[in-house]
Amino acid sequence: MINLQDKNVIEVDHFQTAKRQQFVSGDIFLSQRLKDEDRVISVLADGLGSGVKASVLATLTATMALKYTASSKDIRSSAEIIMNTLPVCSVRKISYSTFTVVDIDLSGRARIIEHGNPPFIFWRDGREIMVAKQDLALKKWSDRVIQYSEFDVQLGDRLIFFSDGISQAGMGNVDTPLGWGEGVKPFIERIIAADGNISAHMLARRIVRRAVQMDGRGALDDITCSVIYYRQPRQLLLVTGPPFARERDAELARFIDTFPGKRVISGGTTANIIARHLDREIDTDMDFRAPGVPPGATMEGMDLITEGTLTLNRVAGLLESGALPEDEPKDPASALFSMLLDSDIVYCIVGTRINEAHQDPNIPVELDLRRNIIRRIIDQLEKQHCKETFVKFI
Repeated sequence: MINLQDKNVIEVDHFQTAKRQQFVSGDIFLSQRLKDEDRVISVLADGLGSGVKASVLATLTATMALKYTASSKDIRSSAEIIMNTLPVCSVRKISYSTFTVVDIDLSGRARIIEHGNPPFIFWRDGREIMVAKQDLALKKWSDRVIQYSEFDVQLGDRLIFFSDGISQAGMGNVDTPLGWGEGVKPFIERIIAADGNISAHMLARRIVRRAVQMDGRGALDDITCSVIYYRQPRQLLLVTGPPFARERDAELARFIDTFPGKRVISGGTTANIIARHLDREIDTDMDFRAPGVPPGATMEGMDLITEGTLTLNRVAGLLESGALPEDEPKDPASALFSMLLDSDIVYCIVGTRINEAHQDPNIPVELDLRRNIIRRIIDQLEKQHCKETFVKFI
């Protein structure tokens, strides 16, 4: 039906908030997954100052860093090119943007370049692991420091890196006169001790929210936290639409019933076909709905059952708008949205049979709509959330 992956995954995500009274953040986080090389490159750039100017400077830096690192096997060469390109503030004599670049592959080899940002944190087995760092000498910039580190990560390890909005949070408070600083580490320890499987997104979110609380009435600086989590994959299978050939109905039902991960069915016809072949009941949940989103349903062995096109279109819209997942989803669309973001590998099986009850088979508008919505969802998952995706039309 579709080939399943058995390799480890690199989960990457971040959370940020802009400085109060600013509409854009001067911190920029970019990430790219190079499928052919089994590499993930992540960049956090912090532009000088705040607002639009800082955002432009950070975007320039992050884009360059991502491009050069992806095209070069030596991350140190990329760093030198970036430093030679970045302007220096004539007054403060510092770079217009600081940055952290992480290049990690599925074998577990990590390479990190740091310039000006707070040091990254390498977390393993409930504690920080210290990593040897090498100061890189630049021919053109003897007074600008770049640190390089290279090491192996193991399953369960996390890399946590952030802008100085985290390390300086709460500066001037009685308990943190110099800022949060090293205090972020025991906070991380408590979170992971309480939930050892916490996702990269939720860990970054908890850290940023705590920093904002320490600042008082809103963030006093742009605040961004990024987390990379190396672990076994969380997989999700989304099935929508019945197979073109009816003789494949039973095969599809068996496949979803034995899938080793989250199982989602989108579409009433598809759900009825699978229920019939598995000899199971479908129960509609009229309380699990929202305006414009049809109610969900439950079936033994399935994690979520939703209506088809309307719900998937709402999910695509949530992804494209940059919405945040709810702690407790209240309707099928927000539930599927949260499940997708919490998964590393997303498999989509898209049936190509036309629903005779709704459409003229000679004008397969429904099929085109279903395909386009799935492509929108996949595009957002890959480009904005660094997810690995596989799609099969049957």
